[in-house]
Amino acid sequence: MTKIVIIGSGGLASDITTCFEGTSSKHYQDLQIKGYIDYDYNIDKYWKRYNFDNPVLDDIDNYSLQDDEYFVLGIADVKFRNMMINKIKEKGGKFINLIHPRAIVDKNSVLGTGNIIFPDCFVGANVKIGNFNICTLQSIIGHDCRVGNNNIIATSVISGHVKVGDDNFFSLRSTVLPRITLGSRNIIQAGMIVDKDVADGSVVFHRFREKVTVIARETSA
Repeated sequence: MTKIVIIGSGGLASDITTCFEGTSSKHYQDLQIKGYIDYDYNIDKYWKRYNFDNPVLDDIDNYSLQDDEYFVLGIADVKFRNMMINKIKEKGGKFINLIHPRAIVDKNSVLGTGNIIFPDCFVGANVKIGNFNICTLQSIIGHDCRVGNNNIIATSVISGHVKVGDDNFFSLRSTVLPRITLGSRNIIQAGMIVDKDVADGSVVFHRFREKVTVIARETSA
């Protein structure tokens, strides 16, 4: 039996728990949620709200890792995710891919570690995905895509032959058209169709009542 510790106790952690507990797959039967770690100031705010069956094990800074446990990242904020990844790695923690049995992942695709693929997602042929990415319900990554690290793909579509960097957030129902290249640290707002390359540190959105795509690039301090 593999023990899972979920980092965070908020909304994303609750969605992961619901998907985990809502299947009778043999693969998931070999996994067990041991509990959650979070900062003390979040426990009353989040953990009690979602009424988890499993306990908060400790504050993140104080938690003593065990050799027989693996970590799953249940935090949606991209910058905060990176902080928690580094903190657990410094402690020697191990992460695990969590792929729901209702997801379709092509046998020739390659995934790193710490990725979460929710139900009803599709990952096509010859896809390479790095570490700590999340595909929420009904997301699609088309064939021959290259996806970096720590991207959140929230019920979105990444079409074939797309290249994606690190630390991007794809909001609900956004779509990236084929053969587009996106850099890192971008936010693609809900419903957007990305039809041209996007550099680093951009926000892709359209202005209210104006069907205009605006790319606001990151500026140096």
